[in-house]
Amino acid sequence: MPRYALRIEYDGRPFAGWQRQDGPDSVQQRIETALAALESGPHRIAAAGRTDTGVHATGQVAQADLARDWDPFRLSEALNWHLKPAPIAVTACARVTTDWHARFTAVERRYAFRVIARRAPLTVDKGLAWRVHGPLDADAMREGATHLTGRHDFTTFRAVQCQADSPVRTLDEIRISEAEYPGGRLFTFHIRARSFLHNQVRSIVGTLERVGAGSWTPERVADALAARDRAACGPVAPPDGLTLTGVSYPADPFA
Repeated sequence: MPRYALRIEYDGRPFAGWQRQDGPDSVQQRIETALAALESGPHRIAAAGRTDTGVHATGQVAQADLARDWDPFRLSEALNWHLKPAPIAVTACARVTTDWHARFTAVERRYAFRVIARRAPLTVDKGLAWRVHGPLDADAMREGATHLTGRHDFTTFRAVQCQADSPVRTLDEIRISEAEYPGGRLFTFHIRARSFLHNQVRSIVGTLERVGAGSWTPERVADALAARDRAACGPVAPPDGLTLTGVSYPADPFA
């Protein structure tokens, strides 16, 4: 059966995450339903990352095995037609070898988390960013982030229900950019790693926000990491600001 790689963009607000579930609507379920409209199923697709409820994506990657030898462009066009009006779009499609896997072949995943510091409620970016009321110190957050890059036991920064075999992960980068925003400031956390634990990014951002607000010292982040105790973590940031922005492979399937 021909295998296809799909690059997918979606607004996570209407969905109970990526993964198919019994009952709640999911991104995976919508795409599998669209595939079933093109070829009789059932269809089961696999993705590079299982985003949670309310988390968005601009660079999610999934794989689909089909019976028909589709032209990739026509397949993406047909899927987008059947995905309407859901806020999901296939932005690229490519034929790949049958030993290529969206999850296991991936060598890097990239997330961005947007935090907007201002008193006024969000309107245009409501649901697409985390609004905090007070100002944030970007330099303090960057100093705190230095304690988290590299290879560590991230027990403190993973959800209790995380099913990963090991809490050890290597964070390649935590970069924090700052920009003007109407009535406040926009802070974007760019985080890169081969793989992540459940709620790891949101736990990191929530903790660093406490540093930026002045409630934590940057050194306390190192203490929390060393504690290897979920209770030592700062608050978990809401899903609104989190977006899976890209997945890298040894060879780009969409090049």
